[in-house]
Amino acid sequence: MPSPRRIDIHVHLIPPFYQDAAYEAGAGPAIGRYPAWSPELALELMDRSGIEVSLMSLAQPGVQFGEPKKASALARRCNEYSAELNARWPRRFGSLAVVPMWNTDEAVAEIDHSLAQLKHQGVCLFASYGGKFLGDRWFEPVLEALNDRDAVVFVHPALHPSSRTLELPWPGFMMEYVFDTTRAAVNLVFSGAIERFPRIRFVLAHAGGLMPYFAWRLSVSPMIDKRLDQVSPAQVYERLRRFWYDNALAPTAETFECLKGVARPEQIVFGSDWPFANSGVIAEAVRTYEGVAMPAEQRNAIDRKNALSLFPQFV
Repeated sequence: MPSPRRIDIHVHLIPPFYQDAAYEAGAGPAIGRYPAWSPELALELMDRSGIEVSLMSLAQPGVQFGEPKKASALARRCNEYSAELNARWPRRFGSLAVVPMWNTDEAVAEIDHSLAQLKHQGVCLFASYGGKFLGDRWFEPVLEALNDRDAVVFVHPALHPSSRTLELPWPGFMMEYVFDTTRAAVNLVFSGAIERFPRIRFVLAHAGGLMPYFAWRLSVSPMIDKRLDQVSPAQVYERLRRFWYDNALAPTAETFECLKGVARPEQIVFGSDWPFANSGVIAEAVRTYEGVAMPAEQRNAIDRKNALSLFPQFV
C-alpha cells in the first residue's frame, strides 16, 4: 500500500529546557510527567504511521506557569527552537507558535515575531487561560491581530481551574480536556467572536470535544433563553461550520457521524496527539480510523488534502 503521506496537525513539542522550566515551577502535564520526546523519536513515529509532515505545538500548559515576567522569554525560546527544527527538516516539521497570554501586548508581539520573522505556519492557543475561555472580550486584541494575519489557530484544551476542584480521581485528559475545548467553541460561537474575526481559521482539537454531539441543543438554546443573542438554529450551525476539526483521539465511526452535522467535509484534518498519545495508542487510533467506512477520496482529504488548504507550502 502506498503511504497516505498524512499531515498531522496535532503533534506536541517538548524541548528539554521547557520540561525543566515546567518542573522547576511545579507545573507539568495532566498525566503528571512528560513522556519521552525528541525530534528523532517524532520522525520514527511519523514513518511508522504514514505521517509525512507534523505541525508541532508546545505541550500543555504552554508558558502560563511560574512568574509571568518569564513567560515571554520562554515562549520566544520555544518558538525559536521550533523554527530550528523546521530549518533542519523543512519537509517533515512545521510550527504552531506558543503565545504568552499574561499580557495581550506581549502576546501580539510574539505573534508578529513568530509569523513574520520565524515563518511559523500558525499559532496554538489554549481553549482557556486561567478562568477565561477564548471568545471572552479580554482576548480581543489577540484575535484581532490573528485575524489581520489570516492566521491558522489551533485550539488545544487546557486544564481549567474549576476542573482541579472536582471530587473525581480521574486524570484531566480523560474528560476535562474535551469539556475545555467544548466550552471554548461554544463561547466563540455565542459571543460572536467567530463572526467578528472571520479570517481566522480555527482548528478544534479532538473533533471539537463534545460540541458536535449536542449541536442541535445549542442551536435551539436562543429559543429557550431570551438573554442569548437571538440567532436562528441555522445561524448557529453556520457558525459551527466555520471551525476546522482534527480527529486526534477521536478516530471512530461514531465521531465522524457526529461531525457530519457540523463540519464541512473539507475542514476535517488528521491528528495524532503524540507523544501524550503514545505509539501504542496511535497505532490503535490509526487502525480504528482506517476501519471506518468512507470513500477513498474522503480519507485522502482527511489525511492530507484538507490540511494543504491550511498549509499549502507542504504540497
